[in-house]
Amino acid sequence: MSRVSVGYDPPAMRATPTLWGLVLLLSCHSPLISEAPTTMSHPFSPPIAEQRHHEVASPHGTRVDEYYWMRDDTRQDPDVLAYLEAENAYKDAVLAPVKRLEDTLFREIVSRIKQDDETVPYRYRGYYYYTRFEQGKEYPIYARRKGSLHAPEEIMLDVNSLAGTGFYQVAGRKVSPDGTLLCYGEDTSGRRQYTLRFKDLASGEMLADQIPNTTGGSVWADDNRTLFYVEKDPVTLLGIRVKRHRLGTDPSSDPVVYEERDHSFYLTLSRSADHKYIAIGLESTVSSETRFLAADDPAGAFRVLVPRERDLEYDTDHVGERWIFRTNHRARNFRIVELSDSEVVEQKGSLHWREVVPHDEAVLIESFQVFDEYLVTAERSGGLERIQIRAWKGDAALPLKFDETAYSTWIDVNAETNTHWLRYGYTSMTTPTSIWEVNMATGERRRLKQKEIPGFDPEGYATERLWASARDGSRIPVTLVYKKGFLPDGTAPLYQYGYGSYGSSTDPTFWSGHVSLLDRGFVLALAHIRGGQEMGRAWYDDGKLLKKKNSFRDFIDVTEFLVADGYAAPDKVVARGGSAGGLCRSLTMGE
Repeated sequence: MSRVSVGYDPPAMRATPTLWGLVLLLSCHSPLISEAPTTMSHPFSPPIAEQRHHEVASPHGTRVDEYYWMRDDTRQDPDVLAYLEAENAYKDAVLAPVKRLEDTLFREIVSRIKQDDETVPYRYRGYYYYTRFEQGKEYPIYARRKGSLHAPEEIMLDVNSLAGTGFYQVAGRKVSPDGTLLCYGEDTSGRRQYTLRFKDLASGEMLADQIPNTTGGSVWADDNRTLFYVEKDPVTLLGIRVKRHRLGTDPSSDPVVYEERDHSFYLTLSRSADHKYIAIGLESTVSSETRFLAADDPAGAFRVLVPRERDLEYDTDHVGERWIFRTNHRARNFRIVELSDSEVVEQKGSLHWREVVPHDEAVLIESFQVFDEYLVTAERSGGLERIQIRAWKGDAALPLKFDETAYSTWIDVNAETNTHWLRYGYTSMTTPTSIWEVNMATGERRRLKQKEIPGFDPEGYATERLWASARDGSRIPVTLVYKKGFLPDGTAPLYQYGYGSYGSSTDPTFWSGHVSLLDRGFVLALAHIRGGQEMGRAWYDDGKLLKKKNSFRDFIDVTEFLVADGYAAPDKVVARGGSAGGLCRSLTMGE
């Protein structure tokens, strides 16, 4: 049951500028393009938020927050809405001189989107599940086919028919074990406070049950009538309680089966790969814990698998008669260990873990997938991701090999354990996302789908991996992409991105919007700075707390390296960072 990271935006999304970001980037280098004017002057002044005296009491004293009035949880305060409308009007005024460029970029981005697309179907309990989009429609359609890909399509949820004119999002879709009921989360406010809804897939009718203020996720028990979900704190929006609901009963009377008192822990729900157990996952920055319950005993009590300890991290899954763990216990880069079911019952705990994959100082184990006959690990080595396959009854590991010098790969949806086929994903800054599968017994590989990007020819672009020297001698990985024919003569504009926080790595992935920059002569660079885990757990430890300066300095040193080697003009460098990566960018500007 792999853990889900929450609380920060995914690296792939952080590295991609919005339409407005592209407009501003290109406007800064207007001599390169004909669509943008040479200046962006405007006579308008930004709106100034009113300051109102408000005292906030805390155990550490009282402070004054003049902008507390803008904490509009209902999003209906007329003063707040008026201020936001003023900000939007100011943005429109500032960017009015580049409206033609904006329209051009919008058309380019839309032209590269295949609107009638669908995902690769995956098999689960006798059905093939997939998501598809229709031409001209904004929202997905979730569908399945029973027994065969040639069977009649069953539309489980057409989100286009549910969404109105305001915000609408569906999350956490879960089908009951017998395949007859669908539970999903519905958010109409944009605050990720989901109301769980239930649909009878045979009749198409919606059930009367509605459960408000949840994380959107849920897990069915084997009786097909009982469901577990996570309730949010209405103020902090943290998931703090696991509740049990039985269909047809009043949700307000749902019993609490677990409540997390320490709000530094994030709480998730999942089922084991072999479907035998339901698990509560608890994760903080330096500690984790799993509680489990047999899926055929929904009225039972959750038990602790391995008790939490500070600086002990683990995630776990179950297959056959044993629990498999990824843990940092005596292993900074993590290792794979196991406990038999009998040992868990006897509460022997972590002291009796048996090693399956040993620790390696040069290899970070990031996640794993269990099958009846195989163990698959997603790892990092030398700054790149890799996937290793091991048979339970064998010692040798089968690595998947890739041709490009910089790429991203991951374990994709593998919903069943009794198979020889592993499904995985692959992409690079010049290769659109592809879904592959490999036969774990023979090594045979086949590509199931590559995302179609209309008008894009990957042969026209090149990507490479470089190594920049930091001021302390560390070697920093850098991934570049540019249009073929580019010469490192020191004249090109550079768009550089880095993150370097939370141990979150920034991997080279494809985004079609980048093509608009590449076609106009930009070089794009990902600086894999310390604070992430591209080079293992030590890379993270060397870029946090008292060593956080390394993140900032690495970013600067990469920039200077690229300029010195002619990849960028010194007066045409654009740095971007969001979330914690924005901190890194703002501090380096003044060093």
